[in-house]
Amino acid sequence: MKIAILSRNARLYSTLRLVEAARARGHSVRVLDPLRCYMRIAAGAFEIHCKGRALRGFDAVIPRIGASITFYGTAVVRQFEMMGVYTPNSSDAILRARDKLRSLQLLAREGIELPVTVFGDNPDDTRDLLTMLGEPPHVIKLNEGAQGQGVMLAEKRGAALGMIEAFRSLYANFLVQEFIREADGADLRCFVVGDEVVAAMRRQAPEGDFRANIHRGGSATAVTLSATERETALRAARVMGLGVAGVDLLRSARGPLVLEVNSSPGLEGIEAASGVDVAGAIVEYLQRGRGAAARPRRRPARKK
Repeated sequence: MKIAILSRNARLYSTLRLVEAARARGHSVRVLDPLRCYMRIAAGAFEIHCKGRALRGFDAVIPRIGASITFYGTAVVRQFEMMGVYTPNSSDAILRARDKLRSLQLLAREGIELPVTVFGDNPDDTRDLLTMLGEPPHVIKLNEGAQGQGVMLAEKRGAALGMIEAFRSLYANFLVQEFIREADGADLRCFVVGDEVVAAMRRQAPEGDFRANIHRGGSATAVTLSATERETALRAARVMGLGVAGVDLLRSARGPLVLEVNSSPGLEGIEAASGVDVAGAIVEYLQRGRGAAARPRRRPARKK
């Protein structure tokens, strides 16, 4: 296969590992900066160029789209899709997962458990909004934050009101969620590839923090998931329509709760903690998916 990896930085660990895994399996790979890709759109004719050259002949594309370039990055993924290039994570699936509010609504509709969440716009409704949520502590997070950025804990109702007022003054979209105290500053990252959780780790927040993200100083260790946790992660990825996903869970008194579904999960922490060749699993899934996509559909037999 000829594979394109959409990544802003070819030297990132995740990008390097995907290149290594693809080449080890006999595929040709090219890393493309999505912001250097540009498109021609015409009726029945789609074209994409990068640095003055047309991009043709790709069999599959692996999107590594960061939150800061969601709009443009998903447009590039969509253009590849229009050209018949296979991707494990479609542009629409990436957009669904990137919008925290939308993703929680979709998960809740399917009966998947998650922290109780409230959302509102008018300052006059804030006190009733918090009453709907219940007693503090409350977690306040930006709707499009990433890696623990834009996430704060309000221990008291007055603090929650102040933080909400500050976010509103910045015209930011944010959610307010219940704080799951029994999680004890830890979450589970479940790495889903296709219909399998190929690796999992437990992330523990550093002393004095409640955010378990490794980018915020959290530590990671391998973990064995329960059957319920594994099935919850798989269901969450399916609801988002993602073939490759990082599903974050909290262990609570009422069972596993989905915290977030990530469409571009990093590989460094999960591979180091679990010892699993996650990059290889992604490339092998790509091989299977591309083969299925290229297989001609059988026409139904005609009635005699």
